[in-house]
Amino acid sequence: MQAQESYTPQWHDVCHEDDLVTNSGVCALIGEEQVAIFRIVNGEGTQYFAISNWDPIGEANVLYRGIVGSLGGKTVVASPLYKEHYELATGTCLERDDVSVNAYPVRVDAQRVLIEL
Repeated sequence: MQAQESYTPQWHDVCHEDDLVTNSGVCALIGEEQVAIFRIVNGEGTQYFAISNWDPIGEANVLYRGIVGSLGGKTVVASPLYKEHYELATGTCLERDDVSVNAYPVRVDAQRVLIEL
């Protein structure tokens, strides 16, 4: 019987918060994972989100290029390919129950954006 490998998520220093585009996305490569990072400024203040950049329906790394907005009180990004909406907090696809993307914890420390992956 083989022992299962355990994986401990790590915080990765990705960029300065000023490198992010307000109410839009940027893409960062963390290891082999492309991550779409969003800084959203609204009535609740500034929020940071990170999701996988891979669009599972369009099968391309494009989610950082999507349009951000709000649907049903949820902050979302619309895929630039087929327009499915992914909730930035959870990665859930609002149109399809069988599709989602990874969502990653984000924190800002001394103006540095860190993502746990």
